[in-house]
Amino acid sequence: MKKQLILSALIAVAATAAVGSAQAQSANFTVEPTHTFVTFEARHFATSTNRGRFDKTEGTITLDRSAKRGTADINIDMASINTGTAPFNTHLKGKDLFNAVEFPKANFVGDKFAFEGEKVTSVAGNLTMLGKSLPVTLTASNFNCYDSPMLKREVCGGDFETTITRSQWGMGWGLAFGIPDKIRLLIQVEAIKQ
Repeated sequence: MKKQLILSALIAVAATAAVGSAQAQSANFTVEPTHTFVTFEARHFATSTNRGRFDKTEGTITLDRSAKRGTADINIDMASINTGTAPFNTHLKGKDLFNAVEFPKANFVGDKFAFEGEKVTSVAGNLTMLGKSLPVTLTASNFNCYDSPMLKREVCGGDFETTITRSQWGMGWGLAFGIPDKIRLLIQVEAIKQ
């Protein structure tokens, strides 16, 4: 009986240590805004490609590489759109398209992380834009973590991409005369361990 009690106590201690170790692997990161941008690409009447970028982002990421899970909560300032052409920026921010006055932020919340080893290969979640939330999967074309010599902290991030159908969010302007519905999003993100 005494041996059984000692064995039970040892198992409980080992289980508690394992849980503590697993929790210790989870880390919180804050999005680094000077290395995080959402760029979009849309064909212009099947000729050239129009590109633009949202210059202001903020958010948090939780990453547990040993347990192969994570969360991401990223906000995009819709008024920060920048195509390099002021009249085009104004049109994109207007009611025809992003309606940035009424919907100043887009938000991506991802909670389904896929890994290959310790590297994130995709993040699935919901993109909320123009007041509507729809599922989106971001595929990683690159992912890495490094110790920043300037910040003296770990930084993780990579390049992600997806293609969305803009009309699903109610953004149908221009479809009747040839502006495409499919928009490619390219996301570069880096986040600093807290």
